[in-house]
Amino acid sequence: MPISQETILNIVEAVYPNFEHIVHRNQLTVIVPEDKIVDLCYELRDNEDTSFDMLTDITAIDQNKKGYRYEVVYFLYSNKYKDRLRIKVPIHEDNIICPSMHEVWESANWYERETYDMFGIKFEGHPNLRRFYMPEDFVDPETKEPLYPLRKDFPLGGVPDSLPLPPFPEKYGDVKE
Repeated sequence: MPISQETILNIVEAVYPNFEHIVHRNQLTVIVPEDKIVDLCYELRDNEDTSFDMLTDITAIDQNKKGYRYEVVYFLYSNKYKDRLRIKVPIHEDNIICPSMHEVWESANWYERETYDMFGIKFEGHPNLRRFYMPEDFVDPETKEPLYPLRKDFPLGGVPDSLPLPPFPEKYGDVKE
């Protein structure tokens, strides 16, 4: 039996009374600041009424919205109640840091590394935060600033000469039929 949204909202309110929430297609999303996310996740995991014992993913969204640029998005699942919850944490561009969830759920290790690699969001307290897909030296050739491919300011065509590309015979008419 799914958890009632009222139950989840009451638990969130006990941790952070000024939170926002959105219900879209009967799916609940809770929005809290980064300084409350760890306490909230411990409570949602350990509370018998929710038992969100599984972190299924972490990602981010790059969008200028309400005075912040990024949102870190956590996807939680309760095996006991077979229910899901999404939590969003707004992150300002001038301080791209969010607390690590590694101590709450071990699976956060990989998800945080992936989010760091693609968006450049640093997870404070992560045991081994480093690039996941891209090489450690993936930087702009001119400015030497690190590049993060899923940011909106990343060039759509990529950065010329930043990574060797595989052969592209279609471009030069070398395709054998």
